[in-house]
Amino acid sequence: MADAARPFWETKTLAEMTDEEWESLCDGCGRCCLVLLCDEETGETWETDVACRLFDAKKRTCTDYMNRHARVRDCVRLSPDNAGALEWMPKTCAYRRLARGQGLPEWHPLLTGTRRSVVRAGVAVAPDLASEADVAAEDLEDRVTRRRT
Repeated sequence: MADAARPFWETKTLAEMTDEEWESLCDGCGRCCLVLLCDEETGETWETDVACRLFDAKKRTCTDYMNRHARVRDCVRLSPDNAGALEWMPKTCAYRRLARGQGLPEWHPLLTGTRRSVVRAGVAVAPDLASEADVAAEDLEDRVTRRRT
């Protein structure tokens, strides 16, 4: 098959993608916006039912995407250089998968044509997340929902 007939994520590296192509890789699951707890000794990571204060859980979007890095100190700037190395990112994440030479998951919106496929696949976060602005740090351990594998 000629490269022109193949989708961009199969013919380009992450570094070669346009801004529009890069942004379209996000499936909108919202899992990278969850507050995670990490055990430094074991490397284990747990998801909570608490999201970044800028995250709109019902829409699964950032309420200030353009300024998120300035407003949220620990918001990670995802790049072609670090996408494959961020172990805490969901294994389903298109950025992580492509950086590691894997394809998109079959439910990805670029393949299905709809963002609802992320919900149907059970990958999207729940719409009833708490905001980190409303949860004390000492209460986060009580908010663990699952271990991230």
